[in-house]
Amino acid sequence: MGGQACVFYGAAQVSKDIDFLILAEEENFVSLHQALSLLDAHRIAIPRFDPLLLAKGHAVHFRCQAPGAEGLRVDIMTKLRHNPSFEELWERRTVLADDEGNVYDLLSIPDLVQAKKTQCNKDWPVIELLVSIHYLENQEHPRADWLEFWLMEMRSAESLGELTRLYPEQTAQLLSRRPLLALARDHDLPALRAALDAEMRAEQEIDRQYWEPLKREMEQFRREERGA
Repeated sequence: MGGQACVFYGAAQVSKDIDFLILAEEENFVSLHQALSLLDAHRIAIPRFDPLLLAKGHAVHFRCQAPGAEGLRVDIMTKLRHNPSFEELWERRTVLADDEGNVYDLLSIPDLVQAKKTQCNKDWPVIELLVSIHYLENQEHPRADWLEFWLMEMRSAESLGELTRLYPEQTAQLLSRRPLLALARDHDLPALRAALDAEMRAEQEIDRQYWEPLKREMEQFRREERGA
């Protein structure tokens, strides 16, 4: 659900950790603990592993020590900001397999784009690449939901201008939800780039507000661990 998924899609070259979104069920937690034990994985930061904390949106962080996985960081979540339930995400997932028969279940690109809308500036060029890759791979046979995804999430001013030219009817339908499409349609690239930057900053502020109460909880957890 994070950087490794972006690597699979070709939108990143390397990721230093692996982020997993898991179904919050007791059977899965048992399997997860077994896997972490095999990896000789130890929690490296707050919060502690607690299904209730995961359900609030916290992530639990581990570092692996087993041979072949030394130093690998694994982050676990059961809830993503502004994304639907695990069941919906799983239904839309992308499934890849390698030559050895290993299967990889990835967040779909549209869902991964939503997950990458964070405060971190480095995530936004990745979002642009993900949307562009999805468009280039599917433009010859566009589906209605893909057209909406491209028009709502494309971050390249030039590509957005092309989309509004190719799909004027869909553009008109989405103007109320993404007003900057009018700038793309009018090919006002300087104003469009400024509007895209403002849109990014607004999303970053939404992410900051989402994490603010969770960060306050984290500080409380730190105080409790120091006092333990």
